[in-house]
Amino acid sequence: MKNLRAFHALCLFSGLSFAVATLPVYAEQPAAMQGMDMSSSAHAGPDGSTQAFKAADDKMMHDMSAPEYTGEADKDFVAHMIPHHEGAIEMAQTELKYGKDPELKRLARNIIKAQHDEIEFMHRWQAKHGVK
Repeated sequence: MKNLRAFHALCLFSGLSFAVATLPVYAEQPAAMQGMDMSSSAHAGPDGSTQAFKAADDKMMHDMSAPEYTGEADKDFVAHMIPHHEGAIEMAQTELKYGKDPELKRLARNIIKAQHDEIEFMHRWQAKHGVK
């Protein structure tokens, strides 16, 4: 029984040590991206998909930060969602190019269509409201 308690204490301490050791890395990431490792060395595959996903992510993050906030929620929402949707399209195109799973490829095609439709809607909204 004493050994079992010592084992449980060691497991608890090891778990806490792991959590504390990983906390600073987790806390440094933007809230929306926490837990995602988008570095180019993470799971870099020989097929080039990692570079394509990273490029799409980098472009999306840059473009989402580019529009200045106006203080008008509707305008800000649309201005920042358009590059977000464009990033989703690029990622889905990468899945179509490199992916193997037929269900994920079907999902990627659906994402591309839906995101295109929503981008068109947002552009129409902007034009109707004199934005851009």
